[in-house]
Formats: sequence, C-alpha cells, structure tokens
Amino acid sequence: VQLQASGGGLVRPGGSLRLSCAASGRYFSSAGFGWFRQAPGKELEFVARISRGNSREYVDSVEGRFTISRDNAKNTVYLQMNSLKPEDTAIYYCKYTAHWGQIIWGQGTLVTVSS
Repeated sequence: VQLQASGGGLVRPGGSLRLSCAASGRYFSSAGFGWFRQAPGKELEFVARISRGNSREYVDSVEGRFTISRDNAKNTVYLQMNSLKPEDTAIYYCKYTAHWGQIIWGQGTLVTVSS
C-alpha cells in the first residue's frame, strides 16, 4: 500500500480546504485511517481518525470544524477543514492501519492559514 496526500495550500483564516489521501493496493475498505499534523517546532499531533466501520474521532481543537470521511470505491480518505485558524497551520499526514496491524504513513501536505 502506498499513500498519496494532496490538497494542502495557503488559505485565509475562516477559509476551507479539503485534503485527500489516495491509497494504492488492496484491503482499503478493511483498514482504518487517520490524519495527523505537525506544526513548526511542535510534535506530531493526532487530528482525526475513521475506522473501517466509519466511526470517527477528532481532537477537541478541530471538533465541529473538520470532517473525516472515506470513499471505498475511490480508495480515498478525505479531511474537510472548515473555519480554518492560523493554529491549524501544519504539515498534515495520513496514516493507514491495516486490520492486521500494519501501519503506513503518507507523505505530508502543507496547510498554511494566514492573512
């Protein structure tokens, strides 16, 4: 499995972006996915996850603003980010967790929220 993240960019505060994480290979529908981020000078932080059964979990700071979703037909996971704040600025990474435990990280995509 390989992951390709995309959709980052520069956006003004209050704006929106949608990140995508496209996965190659098999077993997409049986895997769990997560989004993490790393801001400059800070540690990697959990943002959101979605299970193979579509249960979702978010870090408190993005609850109500971000939505994680998956399209098993397209082998893609999304992170819709609304009402973006400067503190959301970070490199965002997607994470694949196979049902047997294998973990794969995608390359990051940079999100910059600035006026």
